[in-house]
Amino acid sequence: MNIEDEKIKEDLFNKGVDAFINHQFYDAHEHWEDLWSDYRLVDAIFIQGLIQLAVGYFHVSNNNKNGAISLLKKCKSKFDGYQPIYRGLDVDGIFKGIENSLSLLSEIKNMNDFDWNLVPKISKNEL
Repeated sequence: MNIEDEKIKEDLFNKGVDAFINHQFYDAHEHWEDLWSDYRLVDAIFIQGLIQLAVGYFHVSNNNKNGAISLLKKCKSKFDGYQPIYRGLDVDGIFKGIENSLSLLSEIKNMNDFDWNLVPKISKNEL
């Protein structure tokens, strides 16, 4: 893999992180999907988990409760083995955010009652 490809991969990852931080979940999914589908990655499962995480919260934003629950449940196992921190992301925090979101989603009737503070806080900082 050449240096240019490495820069592109890092850029796609970071664009996904930035979009997710800004609750632009569809865009985050798109950046991470480009990374996942266009490159052979040693951590493809982790990136797939991020894609599913973003789509899960995109479903929340579109009032698709079943879709949100399904994707958030599906992505949890993709983060196994990457705790506590991976690629500078707090994977334990991501997992906790997923758990808290799933708990609330199982209780609420109206998707407008979703607490957006439960979305995992991710950043690119090396912790």
